[in-house]
Amino acid sequence: MRILNELSLNKLPMALAVLAACAGCAVPAAAEPQGRHAQRATPAPLVIGHRGGANGYLPEHTLEAYALGIELGADYVEPDLVATKDGHLIARHEPNLIATTNVSTLPQFANRRRKAVVDGAEEEGFFASDFTLAEIKQLRAVQSFGDRDQSFNGKFEIPTLPEIIEFVKRKSREKDRQIGIYPETKHPTYHQKLGLPLEDRLLAALTRAGWNHRSAPVFIQSFETANLKYLRSRTSVRLVQLVDANDVNADGSLDFTPPYDRPYDWTVAGRAGLFRDLLTPQGLAEVRSYADGIGPWKTYLISSACITVRNGACADVNGDGVVDERDRRLLPATDVVANAHKLALVVHPYTFRNEPKRLASNYQGNPVNEYLAFYELGVDGLFSDFADTAYAARAMYLLKNDSDYARCLVNERRCERN
Repeated sequence: MRILNELSLNKLPMALAVLAACAGCAVPAAAEPQGRHAQRATPAPLVIGHRGGANGYLPEHTLEAYALGIELGADYVEPDLVATKDGHLIARHEPNLIATTNVSTLPQFANRRRKAVVDGAEEEGFFASDFTLAEIKQLRAVQSFGDRDQSFNGKFEIPTLPEIIEFVKRKSREKDRQIGIYPETKHPTYHQKLGLPLEDRLLAALTRAGWNHRSAPVFIQSFETANLKYLRSRTSVRLVQLVDANDVNADGSLDFTPPYDRPYDWTVAGRAGLFRDLLTPQGLAEVRSYADGIGPWKTYLISSACITVRNGACADVNGDGVVDERDRRLLPATDVVANAHKLALVVHPYTFRNEPKRLASNYQGNPVNEYLAFYELGVDGLFSDFADTAYAARAMYLLKNDSDYARCLVNERRCERN
């Protein structure tokens, strides 16, 4: 595989060794979906490739990143969807292309730079809706995290949703295991105001692919609610309500500074409330009426507080000169997972990353410890930038908790978890 040949193997965690050793153990295909409110099944938790599952190594939302994420064990890959000027759905994390592509370096597009208001916040850059698909294909992806490898910048194209679906289907055949897609409709109200609504375009692509049905290997996710309700009226594909916040306060409570305070369609409609209201028992019951699961920011499940507070903020307690997650300690888990499961809602938290600065002190700099904590909590899957680490941690979790899996792994048989 070309991209693996280009990567220096010493940049990948030792989890790759676990993956290689377990190449014959397909874990898991998601359980066959039942009715929306049926008793939930208990397959092994899904490894969901956030922005592809190899965002820790490669520029996100590229076929190369999806390929590597699948090689590293992702069960699903996530295309974030935005619309081009001529109505094509492409995979980008935001409508603004400035942080994830090389558009700002291309002289032919210099005059496209402008300001726009996205979900009530003004930003400057280059917006997908100002480009045709043919123009998008002139761009190349870049790594949006400054502390990650930048050596692949400018190498990979921006894929469309149909290209991703075709690619994932081919990979499923090659790997002899079902791989799915987990598309997110990005800023649906924003796109509706542009006259480029995402939902019917997404359903049309799924229909053409034969994936617009309940048992398709597809989840559709959104931070807004109205578009999920619209989708529920038009498809039986599984839907997931994402739940956000702005930040975590010193005491571990969540900060709800706009625009990350509530679903933006609530703001437009004048509905009161905050994202957290979706995770109360009453909020979960509302979600159950139109969706099949929740995708909460992981701090809703296990939050953290400053070890030491000075002037209302976290202090540098480990003496490294910076304040980050290593200066925080975990708080007890909430009851969100248990309450969601009572309503047969799956729980897929986000986003899990390997860098020590993103890990609370309890995890001792080892990302596997964080994954294990959430697997033990009972999540049904999780979003990771590093699919290999999520995969290895899941294997450890299953070895500890499932004797059938252990026997299967040792005997090198396919380890189906349906």
